[in-house]
Amino acid sequence: MAHCISADFGMGKGIVIEFNKRFDMKRKLQSKYPDYVNEWHRNKYKGRCIYESGVFNLVTKERYFHKPTYKSMLDALWDMRAECKINNITKIAMPVIGCGLDRLQWDKVSTLIKEVFKDTNIEILVCKQ
Repeated sequence: MAHCISADFGMGKGIVIEFNKRFDMKRKLQSKYPDYVNEWHRNKYKGRCIYESGVFNLVTKERYFHKPTYKSMLDALWDMRAECKINNITKIAMPVIGCGLDRLQWDKVSTLIKEVFKDTNIEILVCKQ
C-alpha cells in the first residue's frame, strides 16, 4: 500500500487517518525517524519514500500544510520503485495519491506513475472513491 505524507509526519487529515488507524503509522515513523524534518533539510530532499510495516509513505512535502509539486511526487515515486526492488515487491495498492487535499491533478500524477514503473513487473492498483 502507498500514500502521501509530509516530512513532519503531521498526518491529521484525509486518507492518512485510515493508515494511522490500521498501521499506527504516525507513531512508528516518529519513533524511528525522530529528526526527519531536519534530515529533509540537511539532504535537501524534494520527495522521498519511507517503507514501513508494508506501507510506502511517499514524503512529498516538508510540512502538512504545504502542497507537493510534481517534481517532489516524481522523486518519491522513483524512491518507491527502488524500495520495491530492494524488498521484492510486485504489487502496490494506492489511492489517487497527491490528488485529494494535496490538489495535484490525477492525469499528471498517473502519467508520472506510468513513466516510473513502465519497465518493471510491478502491478499498481489505484483505488478511487
